Amino acid sequence: MHTEEVLKATRTGLWRWDSATGTSTVDVRTAALLGVPFRQGEATDRAERSLTVAGPGSDAPSDTATEPGLAPGPVSGEGTMTLAEPFIRTRIHFADYVELTAAANLALSEWTVVESVLRVVDENSEPVRSIRLRMTPVEEKGTLSLIGTVSQIPDQPATESPSQVGEGRQHNREAFLLHTGRAFAEARTTAEVLRVAGSLVIPGLKPRALAVFSLERGRLTLVGPAAQRPVPRHLLPYMDMPAEADHPAAVVVRTGRPVYLPAPEDYRREFPDAWPEAERIGNRGWAWLPLTVSRRVLGAWMVAFPEPMEFTREARALLTSIARMLAQALSRTSMHEMELQLSSGLQRTLRPTRKPGIEGMKLAARYVPSGDGLEVGGDWYDVIPLPSGRTALVIGDVQGHDVRAAGIMAQLRIALRAYAAEGHRPDAVLARASRYLAGIGRPEVMTGSEDERAGSAAGAPEPAVPEPPPAGEPDGEPTGEPDDGAAGGPPDDDRFATCLYMEADPVTGTLDVARAGHPDPAIWLADGTMLIRATAGGLPLGVAPGTEYPTTRLVLEPGETLLACTDGLIEIGGHTMDTGWRRIRTVFKEQSAGDTGTPADLEGFADALIGSVQQPPGENAGPLEDRRADDIALLLITLDPAYAAERAAAASGVSRRTTFTVAQAEPDRIGEARHQLQGMLFDWESEDQIDGAVLMLSEMLTNVLVHTEGDAVVVAEASGKRGARLLRVEVSDTSDALPHRRTPGELASSGRGLMMMEMLAGSWGVDPRGEGKSIWFEMRENVATPAWA
Repeated sequence: MHTEEVLKATRTGLWRWDSATGTSTVDVRTAALLGVPFRQGEATDRAERSLTVAGPGSDAPSDTATEPGLAPGPVSGEGTMTLAEPFIRTRIHFADYVELTAAANLALSEWTVVESVLRVVDENSEPVRSIRLRMTPVEEKGTLSLIGTVSQIPDQPATESPSQVGEGRQHNREAFLLHTGRAFAEARTTAEVLRVAGSLVIPGLKPRALAVFSLERGRLTLVGPAAQRPVPRHLLPYMDMPAEADHPAAVVVRTGRPVYLPAPEDYRREFPDAWPEAERIGNRGWAWLPLTVSRRVLGAWMVAFPEPMEFTREARALLTSIARMLAQALSRTSMHEMELQLSSGLQRTLRPTRKPGIEGMKLAARYVPSGDGLEVGGDWYDVIPLPSGRTALVIGDVQGHDVRAAGIMAQLRIALRAYAAEGHRPDAVLARASRYLAGIGRPEVMTGSEDERAGSAAGAPEPAVPEPPPAGEPDGEPTGEPDDGAAGGPPDDDRFATCLYMEADPVTGTLDVARAGHPDPAIWLADGTMLIRATAGGLPLGVAPGTEYPTTRLVLEPGETLLACTDGLIEIGGHTMDTGWRRIRTVFKEQSAGDTGTPADLEGFADALIGSVQQPPGENAGPLEDRRADDIALLLITLDPAYAAERAAAASGVSRRTTFTVAQAEPDRIGEARHQLQGMLFDWESEDQIDGAVLMLSEMLTNVLVHTEGDAVVVAEASGKRGARLLRVEVSDTSDALPHRRTPGELASSGRGLMMMEMLAGSWGVDPRGEGKSIWFEMRENVATPAWA
C-alpha cells in the first residue's frame, strides 16, 4: 500500500513548518483545508521542500479529484507550495495561531509531538471549519522543522450564540495584540521592527497597505515597510515631505492626534492638495495614527484599505494599541542603534587608523569589544615608530569595560606615544606612564601636595599601595563592598592598567620587553613548540607611581611567531590561564604550516583566534563557564621572509632556539630560566638528561650572579633529528674572570660546579670574548656516557 493512497483515502494532508523562517510547505489537501487556491508546483517565496523525511514525492499515480468540502485541484504526492508566515496567519484564527506557535516552540525545545485543533477563517476572520494538526520535530542539514498531518474535523451541529461570537472576536484581538507585542519586543533593529509592522495581519480588518513615516529635523520620510525596496513608483511622492505639508501624515505629527478618512470623498475634502497622488494608488479608506513616546511624536503610521472603512470604536482602539507598541519598539531600537553608532565610532578613533606594519617583520593585529552592549572597552594595541629607527609595539588593558575605561585608554595611549617619541627606553616609558595614570584627576601624585610633603618631613608613613588583582582574575569587577571614598565625597573611581611594551629591531630580531602586570607573550618555535616566555615585570600602571619595570631581551628567530594578547583572549568562555593557553595552542596547530612555528597565513591565524572565542555559548567552555565576556586585543609578529632568510642561513640546522636574560638584581628569575629550558625540552626522550641540563643551567646562572656584577644572558639551541638531537646551552656575562677548579672540603657550600659539569655534560667549556666570557655545555640526546671534546 502506498502512503499517498492512504492519505488520499483518509483525506489527510501534509504540512512542514520551518522554525528558522516561519514558512510552511503544504500539499494540495492541506492547501484546500486552509482555503488556499492551489496550482501544481507553485511556491510563493522559496524553493519547494520535501514534506516527508525520507524524500519528496511518492510513487502513487497522480490524478485530479474533487473531495467533499475541498476546492478542486490536482492531487499529487509531488504537488507542494510554500506559504509565508503572514499568509498563514490570515487563514487561522489568531488565538489558535498564538497557541500553535507556543506549542511548536515548546515541541522543538523538548523534542515532543504537537497536537492542536485550529479554526480556519475566511477573509472576514469568520471560522469556516476546524482542522486537527499533529506534527513532530525533525532536523535536516542543521535546520529544525516540524512535519506532520492535517485532517478536517466534522462540522459540529451546535451553533454559537451572538454573545459567544463576540467573545470569540475579542479573544482573537487579545491574542493578536499579545503576539504583536511579543514580536515588537523581540525585534533587535529598526529594520526588524519595520518588517514586523509590514507583515501585520489585523483581525477583523483587511488592510491593503501599511506604511511608517519618520519625523526628523522637521521632515517626514517614508521608512517602512522595509520590504518595499526599491520603493514603488506610486509611493515616490511620499518619500520625503515637510512637516508643514497639506498631508494626513503631516497633520498627525503636528497635532499628535489620529486622522481617520473612511472614504475617498473624505480624503478629497480634507486634503485636496494631496488627493491627486493618493487617488492614483487606489486605496479607498485610510487611518493615520501618531507614533508617540513620552509625549514626543516620532512619526506617523498609515493603514490603508481597499474598500471604504467604518472605523468603529473597537477598530480605533485596536489600531491605537498597535501604534503605541510600534512607537515604543522604534524608539528602543533607534536609541540602541544610535548608541552602537556612537560607541563604534569612538572605538575606531581610539585605535590605529592605519593597518600596522613594521619593515622587516610581518604583523597582524585585532581588537574585539566584549559585546555587552556599548562596544567600547579598555583594551588596545598600538604600533609606534621610534626616533632610533626601531618600532614600539604596545598592547594593554585598562580596568573596566565601559566608556570611562575607553576614555582612560585613549589618554594612556597618547601618553605612551609621547614618551616613546622622546626616545625613552621601554622601562622608562612604562614608569612615566604609570605615574601619569596615577595622576589623572590627582595632581598631587605628579608633584606632591603640601600635606604629603609636610607628612614626609615629619616622618609620616607612606600611604598604603593598593593590591593589584590576582593573576588570572578578570579585571573591572568589584570583589567586595564598593569604595565610597571619603565620607560625603564621590566614590573613588581610580583605574589601573596592564601593559606590555616591546621595542622591536627587525634587523637582529631582538625584542626589548617591559611588562606592567600583563600576561607574558607566547612564542611558537620553528618546529611548532609553544613556549610562554617569562619576562620581568612590575605592578600594573597606576598602582604605585614609583614602580620600576625591568627590561627583558627576547630574540625572534626565523620561523618563529610571537603572540601578545590581553587576558580576554586567554580566559574567554570561562577558561583559566592554563586551559586558555591550551585552547590557543590547539588553534595554532590547525593553522600552522605543517609542523613549523610559522602559520600559513598570519592574518588567517588572527582570524582563527578570534573565531575560536566567538563560538556559541557552551562550546569548548572552560571550567569557569559562567564568567562573562571580556574585550580582546592581540598582536602577532613574525620575521619577514626576506629578512628571515639571511638569519636562517646562520642558524641552519637549529630546530629550536631560545634566549633569556637574568638581571643581577633578579635572582628569582633563575627559576623562570629553568622552566624555559624544561619547556624547550618537553619531548626530549631522556628525562635524566633534562634534569641534568636544568641543574647545570641553574649552576651557571648562580655563578654569574654571585661572582660577577653584570647580568646573565642564556642562549639554548637544539638541533638535529629527534632521538639524536644536540643541545647546546650558553651563559654569557661581561666579567673577564674565568672559572677555575677548586677542591672543596666536606663542609664547603660551593666549589663543586665544574665537577658537576664534568659529570653531567657531554662536553663543556669557557670561551673568552671581547667583553666578558661565555660558559657553555653540550649533550646529545640518548647518549649516557660523557664524550668530552
